[in-house]
Amino acid sequence: MEKNVRMAILFDYYGAMLTEKQREYFDLYYGENLSLSEIAENDGISRQGVRDVIVRAEAILEDSEEKLGMIRQHQELEAGLAEIETYLAEIAQLNSTRFKNGRLLELCNLIDEKLQLMKD
Repeated sequence: MEKNVRMAILFDYYGAMLTEKQREYFDLYYGENLSLSEIAENDGISRQGVRDVIVRAEAILEDSEEKLGMIRQHQELEAGLAEIETYLAEIAQLNSTRFKNGRLLELCNLIDEKLQLMKD
């Protein structure tokens, strides 16, 4: 995964764990695509100072994911839901070609509704 995309995802999940200054610099750097020099000039600090804040923020975000695993869990959940959808489609297909059971179709529809709610 591209670093900018990964950082954006990490920020979405764990950005609240950063200080206000870390969030601000992180957003300017990754969200607004400002250079370290531009951020430094706007805030009246050194380029190295901005870099240090952003590197620290990146480390906090990466460490948070390593410890909490929320992104990994979300990806596993999405994969599991996709797998369930595949099984559900197979059951619905078997029902329509072999069993033609109204209750089975109803259950498939109910499961599909729940899956769609979980995905949203």
